Amino acid sequence: MKNRIDLTVEPRQTGKGNSRELRVNRQVPAVIYGAVSPINVTVGEKEIVKYNTRAYENALFNLKSSEKNANGIVVLVKSVDVHPLSRRPQHVDFYALDLKKAVRVWVEVKLEGKPIGLSEGGLLNVVNRQVEVEVLPTDIPEFITADISGLALGDALHVSDLKVASTVKVISGGELTIAVVSAQDEEVAATPAAAAPAAAPAAGAKAPAAAAGAKAPAAAKPAAKK
Repeated sequence: MKNRIDLTVEPRQTGKGNSRELRVNRQVPAVIYGAVSPINVTVGEKEIVKYNTRAYENALFNLKSSEKNANGIVVLVKSVDVHPLSRRPQHVDFYALDLKKAVRVWVEVKLEGKPIGLSEGGLLNVVNRQVEVEVLPTDIPEFITADISGLALGDALHVSDLKVASTVKVISGGELTIAVVSAQDEEVAATPAAAAPAAAPAAGAKAPAAAAGAKAPAAAKPAAKK
């Protein structure tokens, strides 16, 4: 079972003045939404800076709070807004999960091995570093590994070549290129793919939902942040 990280949040009042005061005191305004009605909370800036890194991408957080409606909720970090100059976090969106319903998340593909095509004068081009999968929150993989040592000059690794656990359903198209070994005078264009670091509910989950086989839309959230 995927480990969870305890994270303390506390209730807050809305409004620009309150949000400004929170930031002065190194607290970050946040909202919880998804499997619950929206809840306005605040979280420590230090904690958000620590967890807003690739190492904690798709981590499950178990919220601790004096706000009874927030206490015990399991969430993913949907997004973190940062100040363009100071780079300090300004607002956090937490996506509340129903642990019995699958979600769609983007997972890193970790390449292993040295392609034989490099000895043939080729160059390894990594085209896409993440794929979208549908999986129960407790089964979200940290990454997906792929052995590329057998790639010769001109060979490519596609999504359809990836091997994943039976609990994981790959949503990204099988034809999508992950990496290719090409001649050094060739250029490989990346396939457009919208990165989505956090989850949207899968087919059958609460709104916003997606029909099986279709790309799930981004989770709905409150209209304004204050």
